[in-house]
Amino acid sequence: MTRLSLSIASPSTATADALVIGVYQGEDGPVAADPAFASVAAASTLAGANGKPGTVTTIPGAGLVSAERIIAVGLGRAPAASAADGEADDRAVHLERVRQAAGVASRSAAGRGKVVSTLSTIDLGAAAEGHLLGAYVFDTYKKPGQPPVGQLVLAVPSADKTAKAELRRAEITVEAVTFARSLVNSAPNDLPPAVFADRASAAARDAGLKVEVLDEKALAKGGYGGILGVGSGSSRPPRLVRISYAPAGAKATVALVGKGITFDSGGLSIKPAAKMDQMTSDMAGAAAVVATAIAAAKLQLPVTVTATAALAENLPSGTAYRPGDVLRHYGGTRGKGAGKTVHVLNTDAEGRLVLADAIVRACEDDPDYLLETATLTGAQVAALGNRTMGVMGSAALRDRVAELAREVGEGGWAMPLPEHLREGLESPLADLANIAGEPGGGMLVAGHYLAAFVPDGLDWAHLDVAGPAFNSGKPYGYTGPGGTGVPVRTLLAVLQDIAGR
Repeated sequence: MTRLSLSIASPSTATADALVIGVYQGEDGPVAADPAFASVAAASTLAGANGKPGTVTTIPGAGLVSAERIIAVGLGRAPAASAADGEADDRAVHLERVRQAAGVASRSAAGRGKVVSTLSTIDLGAAAEGHLLGAYVFDTYKKPGQPPVGQLVLAVPSADKTAKAELRRAEITVEAVTFARSLVNSAPNDLPPAVFADRASAAARDAGLKVEVLDEKALAKGGYGGILGVGSGSSRPPRLVRISYAPAGAKATVALVGKGITFDSGGLSIKPAAKMDQMTSDMAGAAAVVATAIAAAKLQLPVTVTATAALAENLPSGTAYRPGDVLRHYGGTRGKGAGKTVHVLNTDAEGRLVLADAIVRACEDDPDYLLETATLTGAQVAALGNRTMGVMGSAALRDRVAELAREVGEGGWAMPLPEHLREGLESPLADLANIAGEPGGGMLVAGHYLAAFVPDGLDWAHLDVAGPAFNSGKPYGYTGPGGTGVPVRTLLAVLQDIAGR
C-alpha cells in the first residue's frame, strides 16, 4: 500500500514530483480551496480546470511551487456557496467529494515517487482514505503500466496525537477495504471455498482473532442443508468460516454474516453467458464481513464481533441440487428459523440458502445486533443502480445503517419489507419456497426470506450490495475496476456507532 506521512511544512516549498490542490467550482472559474493557492488555481484555468467534481488538471509547477507539477482536482461547489444557493450544505457530501478528489489525484499520480497533498487541510481522514483507495492496484495477474504512487505526504497544521490517530484509523480502514477488494478480484479458479477459508483464517489469526472453519464433513454432521445443497454441484466443497473478536469490557455483541459464493453460474438454473464472469464477485459479502472483523480488532473497538462467512461454489453437474428439491436448513438451538425446510424453485436464488444457515448459526451466540450483507439480487441493481445499496431489516437499525452508508460515501437507501410480498414465499411442500411465483420486488422478497431466520426481537439489517460491490465500468474517484470493498466502511461505521452508544 502507498505510504502515508504527515507534514507541517509549507506544501508550496516541498520538493516533490507533484503537489495536489483542491479547487471549487466558482462562478468565474475554479477557486482554490486554500486561498494561498489562488494563483495556482488561476493558472490551472488556462489548462481547462473548472472545479467540477471528479475533474483533474495537471500543470507545471515551475514559477508557482517547488514541486515539479501541480495536480488540481475538482471539489464541486464550496459548501458555503451551496448553502447560499439554497442547496443542502451537507458535510457528508463535501467529505465524499474530498475522498473522490483524493482518489482521482492518486490515480493521476501513478508512477510518481513522492506526492504532497493539501486535501488533508480540508479533512485529514477523508483525504487519507481517498488517496489510499485511489492508489490501490490489483496486480496478481497483470502488472500495471505505472506503479502506484510511492509516498504521499499529507499537509496538516499539526502532526499531533489526534492527527496521527486519525491517520491510523484511515489506514486500518483502507487495509480492510483493499483486503476485501483483493479477495473479490481473485480469479475464481484460484479462490474456491477452501482457499477463501485459508486466506481469511490466516489474516484473522495474524490479527490475534479466534477462527473456526467447518469443512464439508462438519457441515454435513451439523445439518447445514442450505450450504451443502448449493455447494453440491462443485468438486470443490463448501466451508463455513467464523472469526471472532471479543475484547474485555465489550459494550455490545454484533454478528456479521456474509454471502460467499466464490463463483455463481446459477447452477442448473444457469445464468446467461453475458457477464457471468463478473460472478467472481458473488463472495463480496463474505469478504466484507471478514475484513470488518479484522479491522474492528485493529481499531480496538469495544464491541464483540463475530463474522460468519458461508462459502460455496454454485455449479451445474450431475451432483448439483435441482429445481424441485427440498432442503432442510441448519437447525440450531435458537430462533424461529431453526430447521426450516425450503422448496428450491430456482437454483440461482442460492445466496439466501447459504445465508439462512449462517444466520441461524450466528444467532446461537445471542448477539445484540445482526448485520448481514450479500450481493444478493439483480433487483437491487434495477431498483437502486450500481452505487446505492438497499438496506432492509428492523426499522431503526435499517435507517441508521443506510444513513451511515451515505455518510461514509458507500451509498445506502432504506427499503421496506411489505407484508404482502412475504406471501409469495409460501409453499405447499415446505416451510418456504426460495423465490416468489410473481415477478417484482425481488430485492424485498429476498429480504423476507432472510427475515424468516432472524429471531424475534433482534435488531438486524440486511445490506444488498449486488451493484455497489463490483465496478464493471471505468474507474471513478477512488474506485477502480473490479471489487470495490463495499460495504466494509459502512459496517465499520455501524460498529463504531454501536460502540459509542
